[in-house]
Amino acid sequence: MPTLEPFSESRPLTLGVELELQLVNTHDYDLAPYSDEMLRLMGKLSLPGSVVPEMTSSMIEISTGVCESAAHVLGELTQLRDALVKCADKLNIAVVGGGTHPFQQWHRQRIYDKPRFRELSDLYGYLSKQFTVFGQHVHVGCPSADEALVMLHRMSRYIPHFIALSASSPYVQGQDTSFDSARLNSVSAFPMSGRAPFTLTWDGFTGFFNKTTRTGVVKSMKDFYWDIRPKPEYGTIEIRVFDTPLTVERAAALAGLVQSLAAWFLHEQPFTPVEDDYMVYTYNRFQACRFGLEAVYVDPESGRHLPLRDHILQTLRLLAPHAQRLGAGPAIQLLAEDAELGANDARWLRQQQARERLLPEVVRRGGQRFKGSG
Repeated sequence: MPTLEPFSESRPLTLGVELELQLVNTHDYDLAPYSDEMLRLMGKLSLPGSVVPEMTSSMIEISTGVCESAAHVLGELTQLRDALVKCADKLNIAVVGGGTHPFQQWHRQRIYDKPRFRELSDLYGYLSKQFTVFGQHVHVGCPSADEALVMLHRMSRYIPHFIALSASSPYVQGQDTSFDSARLNSVSAFPMSGRAPFTLTWDGFTGFFNKTTRTGVVKSMKDFYWDIRPKPEYGTIEIRVFDTPLTVERAAALAGLVQSLAAWFLHEQPFTPVEDDYMVYTYNRFQACRFGLEAVYVDPESGRHLPLRDHILQTLRLLAPHAQRLGAGPAIQLLAEDAELGANDARWLRQQQARERLLPEVVRRGGQRFKGSG
């Protein structure tokens, strides 16, 4: 029977960021199956982090190494971005951010030829191709296994904030979905998605893992598609609800937000998470996916309803001293300014479509924005 590996040591508050990105052709800006060619070209370069394939062959994932700050994350993502753009230019394709491609047809996608992806395709059928969606994952280092679980459940209160600030997937299959983040609807279709079980000790979590693997439902931690999951091999928790932003600057800012929250939790122990926090979790998550920064947020302690945007701004003000100490002040400032304006990437995409009335042109402009020239 599989066993849960020990929780590794990591430096508290260190960061790691993964970005899943779109590869598109430059004649009609549909997805293009060029991940092998991109991996071959990127493999010749000396770069931080890593570049790997994803579920379908029009996707590619870049990852930073272990970073100390949002600025460190931005530095590594910028190097990776610039290399990707140069390699894409050689292939006459473009690299684009965003949580969904606005008009790709999922049935045309090809599963990347890798044993795990073939296995998932056999198990999940058409859901595997529908998983051609693009997310940002942020890892944050934790002092110990027990503290990682406490941090995970504290962080869960801020899942709606993460969704609304990163939302960049309003379009699916050529249609405006009315959601700011439609991507998470695809993730939710998987049976092991949702939230982690409520336990605040690693012994308790190990007991859950052993029961689950005994049933044969899962074989390893990779089989859990939770919104936040522990990553024992890295000594981190991994937040998985972010849509891939349209720029590496926003991706780094979101990492700065996670780091600042984690610092607040570790230094001030602001509240003790309880199972009842999750009574409003699904509602808050839906609100953020559907309405983005215009969502309603239900406070899990008081049950009070308030605009999510207001709660985001309150939270960012609260985090400011920790952000300054960590060098994440500019990241928090960027997010606060956008929250004040009700601006996220989903809004930008809709504005482009309202102006152009042509989704391929929206994708082209998204590619320019990712390059840093649009």
